[in-house]
Amino acid sequence: MAKNYEAAGVNLEAGYEVVRRIRAHVASTARKGSMGGIGSFGGMFDLSSLGMKEPVLVSGTDGVGTKLKIAFAMDRHDTIGVDAVAMCVNDVLAQGAEPLFFLDYVALGHNVPEKVEAIVAGVAEGCRQAGCALIGGETAEMPGMYADGEYDIAGFTTGAVEKSELIDGSAVSVGDVLLGIASSGVHSNGFSLVRKIVADAGLSYRQPVPEFGGRLLGDVLLAPTRIYVKPVLDVIRHCDVHGICHITGGGFDENIPRVLKPGQGLEIREGSWEILPVFRMLEQWGRIPHREMFNIFNMGIGMVLVLPEAEAPRAAERLASFGEKAAVIGSVTDRAGVVIK
Repeated sequence: MAKNYEAAGVNLEAGYEVVRRIRAHVASTARKGSMGGIGSFGGMFDLSSLGMKEPVLVSGTDGVGTKLKIAFAMDRHDTIGVDAVAMCVNDVLAQGAEPLFFLDYVALGHNVPEKVEAIVAGVAEGCRQAGCALIGGETAEMPGMYADGEYDIAGFTTGAVEKSELIDGSAVSVGDVLLGIASSGVHSNGFSLVRKIVADAGLSYRQPVPEFGGRLLGDVLLAPTRIYVKPVLDVIRHCDVHGICHITGGGFDENIPRVLKPGQGLEIREGSWEILPVFRMLEQWGRIPHREMFNIFNMGIGMVLVLPEAEAPRAAERLASFGEKAAVIGSVTDRAGVVIK
């Protein structure tokens, strides 16, 4: 045992126990192309197994921001890993890529094996939902860097798509419709404002909220980010999708225009989808102007597909077969800007 290292605050034995605890979680994410196992210095993936002619690799990295503060307050750590995966895989999906593998990074002041296992179990769950392999990661124990009981998590993913099938918005045309896919809640953006609203309103994360059927406020806010990989890949294979937008920080105003050409704009019809109760309550508690909510939160729409109007019914039907709720929420116009009616 490295007694001097332990005296400095780093417990190597706890690190070894983490590896033992997470081995089965990691193994459960194996997929075609994944190579090796936990313990290697580098994660490996056999790209030749995909059978692509001109594969383009699409990579993404992200964290979950201050949503972690709510996990700390609730002492609940089994969903944060799903969020870390979702934020990465949904981004590469927006260019039509299938996520292949994922790596995670967990940093904390003191290694608590049970807590790290819960976090990584969430990562593995997210990887299974996305169909990608968890091929590596790092747990960094750094005494003095984090407050007691706190940690940070980040992730990285790589996906692949045939060069000829890359979705980059170049095909988006005036008259295309926006097919919005329902979110599961706030997802993983806007939590600096969420926490301020909760604090200013004198609310507790552990209090039941009648508007949420008596569920605890913290549990509602910790609902994991929805992972859209499998249903959206299915739609891409069967429908003519011109653009895909992952609705993250910046809401509708920042994210959907990213697939538009100069001079194009959006008309969004409020009322064509369900704005989840959590957004109604945040707007009320925080006295946030209604229009501003669309520039911050996903408002009940986690991903948007841009496609010809004739394709929308078939795409919605395929999404429904995966249990996803989808609705046409607007269209592409020839006037720059985002108009919400």
